[in-house]
Amino acid sequence: MSTELSSELPTDTSTESSNPRGSERIDSHHHLWDLGVRPQGWTADFPVIARTFTLAELEPELAAAGVTGTVLVETINVEPETGEFLAIAAAHPLVRGVVGWVDLTAVDVADRIAGLRELPGGDRLVGVRHQVQLEPDPQWLTRPEVLRGLAAVADAGLVFDLLVTRSQLPAASEAVERTPRGRFVLSHLGKPGIAARELEPWSTHVGRLAASPNVACKLSGMVTEAATAWSVADLQPYAARVLDAFGPDRVMAGSDWPVCLLAGGYRQVWAANEQLVADLAPAHADAILGGTATSWYGLR
Repeated sequence: MSTELSSELPTDTSTESSNPRGSERIDSHHHLWDLGVRPQGWTADFPVIARTFTLAELEPELAAAGVTGTVLVETINVEPETGEFLAIAAAHPLVRGVVGWVDLTAVDVADRIAGLRELPGGDRLVGVRHQVQLEPDPQWLTRPEVLRGLAAVADAGLVFDLLVTRSQLPAASEAVERTPRGRFVLSHLGKPGIAARELEPWSTHVGRLAASPNVACKLSGMVTEAATAWSVADLQPYAARVLDAFGPDRVMAGSDWPVCLLAGGYRQVWAANEQLVADLAPAHADAILGGTATSWYGLR
């Protein structure tokens, strides 16, 4: 993972918005955590992010990048965090939606979702995510109890965010195909091997997933899969593949802040996303940088 800033992109000292047209800009994927409330043990090996990150710290970065709304995404598989995130969304209109966590294998998934919606900010619950990437079973998503949980998420009208490794993409496709009434979003492009410049078999797996019209993809998490001193040119083949497979109406930009700080600052990462869509028709770029997230998650 990169620890240097690419010379191709503006540094994080700029305060000028990169959104001259004033179109809606939605960061479809970021996190927050307070180590005083709950440990984030997974950050222990990454000193750069092994501290508390608040919305107050993120807000000036959003303003400088011209981002007008966000989707706040779960970090660990515990339900209390979701309630805390919903409370943040209730207090801060900038957070348009929350992707939380429920135990998909629980027999009362529907009741648990209903309980979250009764909390302050419960109307901002737009999706559910599970750390599938940490599951040792590559077929975890296709287990009967998990498929039952995915069906409950779909019945609740929520999106399910697919956080999977590239080796788990076939199981993700199977789960999607077996849950046709659900809506899904592939996080971080399914984590392709950008540092090794590997396109296959990731590209083929992405093509299968994109063939299901109820799946979108987040243009996010690429910089932490890239080599040290990455450039936009390193990311371009992977962005081009998902844009070709999904189309602009099913691709949405995200920062993955603060995890992205392992490889670059917020404004650098958002500028990379903007450069990756700069050659598209303005309407298509606007969709990727805001419109798709708004429609797919049903954001206010």
